[in-house]
Amino acid sequence: MALALALVLIVVAALVFHYVSPWWLTPIASNWQAMDDALMLTLVFTGVAFVVIHLFVAYAVVRFRHREGQRASAEHGNKKLEWWLIGGTTLGIIALLAPGLSVYAKLIDPPKDALVFEVMGQQWNWHYRLPGKDGKLGRTEVRFMTAANPFGINPEDPNGQDDLLVDGQEIHLPLNKPVKALLRAQDVLHDFYVPQFRTRMNMVPGIVTTFWFTPTQVGKFEVLCAQLCGMGHSNMRSQVVVEDEAAWQAWLTKQPTFGGGTPAGVGGPAEPGKMGRLLAQSKGCVACHSVDGTQSVGPGWKGLFGKTETLEGGKTVAVDEAYLKEAIATPQASLVKGFPPVMPPTQLSDAELAALIDYIKTIR
Repeated sequence: MALALALVLIVVAALVFHYVSPWWLTPIASNWQAMDDALMLTLVFTGVAFVVIHLFVAYAVVRFRHREGQRASAEHGNKKLEWWLIGGTTLGIIALLAPGLSVYAKLIDPPKDALVFEVMGQQWNWHYRLPGKDGKLGRTEVRFMTAANPFGINPEDPNGQDDLLVDGQEIHLPLNKPVKALLRAQDVLHDFYVPQFRTRMNMVPGIVTTFWFTPTQVGKFEVLCAQLCGMGHSNMRSQVVVEDEAAWQAWLTKQPTFGGGTPAGVGGPAEPGKMGRLLAQSKGCVACHSVDGTQSVGPGWKGLFGKTETLEGGKTVAVDEAYLKEAIATPQASLVKGFPPVMPPTQLSDAELAALIDYIKTIR
């Protein structure tokens, strides 16, 4: 009897928790309401099965409990019951899989006019690329991948010269326009996931995966990696900013191109600090050091070169090339006051270190 009562209490507690729990889906911000519908259908089916099975077991425990003087008789091979179980299980699996497969088929079939953008996952940061005015992304090859060229864009492909390489960890997208994401991974398995968009897809090294969605709400939404990709997995975060067409176009004009400069100046003089900027993105520096003056995990780089910093213990130091070299190579040796000691030592060649410092100098 105690076991039967415990099973009933488990059912009651589960139902109460479901209806009073404050944890639920985030407000949807895309066109994929079908994802929520498929999830609700699955929840209903599994919830009903959970209740029925627990109550049946509780009934069986009471109905067929041990009684003095009575002995159970074994019965083997009930074909009628077996066929009912096979048929019921088959229908249940079909009912659970069909909606999800239907939604998935639509998820990987984008509209022809969808805006294309590329996401590169790398331990433990994100890189974003959009086509330039020609509307085409340049060809990529693994042999061209370097710290300064994380996408591996072929430098001889004219279509890649005006590709926009997003500066920082924010990708901006236009409101109410379908967008197609091309997903790649540089090292291990990642997963691009924005909970409010209800869409996600694995990023597998060596292949390109895709999905599409239409942002329907203005705002800033957090990007998560939904695959355990290493020790820094929980910190592999980014932002998707959804805004109106005018604001999005204004943002596009500020993004640097692979060929140098901004979209308005493709083919002009080389962008100062370009190699260092790409290096800072590929190494994940921009995840902790802002370039626009906002507060972040580490000291901001805007106006950093030439200023005086106060270190832990009260000592002050001028931010020059010698200090930056030491702070990058052995960050624990000169901690800036007010910032946590979380930066690991960074292994860079002399050329990479010089390029990174040159980039920091340009951020005014």
